[in-house]
Amino acid sequence: MTDKQSLSSMQAEVDAYIQQFKAGYFSPLAQMARLTEEVGELAREVNHYYGEKSKKHDEAEKTVAEELGDVLFVTMIMANSLNIDLTEVFHANMQKFNQRDSYRFERKDGQVYEAE
Repeated sequence: MTDKQSLSSMQAEVDAYIQQFKAGYFSPLAQMARLTEEVGELAREVNHYYGEKSKKHDEAEKTVAEELGDVLFVTMIMANSLNIDLTEVFHANMQKFNQRDSYRFERKDGQVYEAE
């Protein structure tokens, strides 16, 4: 797919995928276990590509992008099952970070926090 999708449309696509199966969404605890597993696989790939631990010669090739995709997919599954709109969550988080952390790190524009 070459067109950029909105987060909402991606959540809808994931929901359509899940709805085709009788099992439907798993429990939040089972989903959390799966998300933890996927984050662990992501950590392993990051360690192989950017860390000191190289892959075993017989280990399957995977990429950081592939593992990030798995984390995103499972995150969307969990959000859908809990009726969480990730677009709304994203905007709320960006507002929080922009307010709380706007001067937390040295800024490229040279601006610094000035107390009132």
